[in-house]
Amino acid sequence: MTATSTLGAGPRMPDLSSGDAARRANLRRMRWLASSLLVLAAIVFVLTHGHDGAWGYVNAASEAAMVGAVADWFAVTALFRHPLGLPVPHTAIIPRRKDMLARSLEEFVADNFLTEQTIRERYLDAQVTRRLGEWLSDPVNAERVIQEAAPLASQALERVGGPDLQEFIEQTLLPRVRKEPLSPLAGHLLEQVVQDKAHHGLMDILFRELHTWLASHPDDVRRIIAARAPSWSPAWLDEVVVGRIFTELVAWSREVDRDKEHRVRLALDSYLADLSQDMQHDPDTIATTEQLKERLLDHPQVAPSLLAVWDAVKVVLLEQLGDPLGVLRTRLARELQDLGARMVSDDVLRPRLDAWGADAAAVLVSRYGAELTTVISHTIERWDGRSAADRIELHVGRDLQFIRINGTVVGGLVGLLIHTVSQLL
Repeated sequence: MTATSTLGAGPRMPDLSSGDAARRANLRRMRWLASSLLVLAAIVFVLTHGHDGAWGYVNAASEAAMVGAVADWFAVTALFRHPLGLPVPHTAIIPRRKDMLARSLEEFVADNFLTEQTIRERYLDAQVTRRLGEWLSDPVNAERVIQEAAPLASQALERVGGPDLQEFIEQTLLPRVRKEPLSPLAGHLLEQVVQDKAHHGLMDILFRELHTWLASHPDDVRRIIAARAPSWSPAWLDEVVVGRIFTELVAWSREVDRDKEHRVRLALDSYLADLSQDMQHDPDTIATTEQLKERLLDHPQVAPSLLAVWDAVKVVLLEQLGDPLGVLRTRLARELQDLGARMVSDDVLRPRLDAWGADAAAVLVSRYGAELTTVISHTIERWDGRSAADRIELHVGRDLQFIRINGTVVGGLVGLLIHTVSQLL
């Protein structure tokens, strides 16, 4: 790359911040100090020129100090620009070779900082899980998370539905359900439900409602029972039998409702347990279940029904998410707060989350670390050479001025030493 193309006009860097202004002021002070030492050495050299004795030592020291000061001034200046504007070879190094320096810096960062081991160790040292748990365990912070997440969740829910969701159900979900055998999965799920006795709550509701309906609709129940009476039986006998049957039905339903260990309940438990096993292992039951699945999937109202169910659920969720004092948001905030407390106090959960987080960070770095570090080279390549040199000098130039100061001092001492040795010889 030629000096003209590198040093010419290009995208400018951002304006200086207040911190950059302070750095520039410090840089100017250090430049003035280093240049003042050079001027001082030149004045001393002129005043002591041609003198012998002790002044000869001072003259030799000042002469060497000027040489050291000028040499180091040239070296420092050559990094950022052409000294005195002269196109001396191997000067203005940063403007001319900024792209190569950017790539080298990118490789340095990638090889030494964005490595899996470094990121994993740093993540574990930071105790992210504990600190996040302490933050979430504060009710104010947990509520703030829900407050910020609720509008986003509402927007996401608003977008899910309509023709797109129906198309997903018809073209993706239902064909996938049709392809996968449903009976073993449903049987395993039913087996877990029976083992956990999760269906007992539903049974309580069913038997309670059955008893309530029987007791509150005697005429309807009697009419249903009387319809099964033989035509040749006398009316008075039908009334006695129907009344007795109705009384026994009501008493029976009351017993089943109140007795949690009733033989009817136990029989239902046994039936459901056997059904769960048959759905997983009996070929005839599996085939029957799959045929029923096919009949249901072939019904034209399956997709619209699923969509209608989702729309109803979505309405409820949107209402709850929009209510700051609603049950859903209150419960979510409480659960989030409890999770934060567990992340702090649970010595089993916390290391596990730390390990998962460290592994996730390491995977992200291994896959995308190279793309992250390209930001360095891409950014610097967009800068023009002069702007890049000015910005780099702004950050390191103050320290580089100490090279000039040290060169002046060391040069003077070396010149004094050489003059002393020459006098002794």
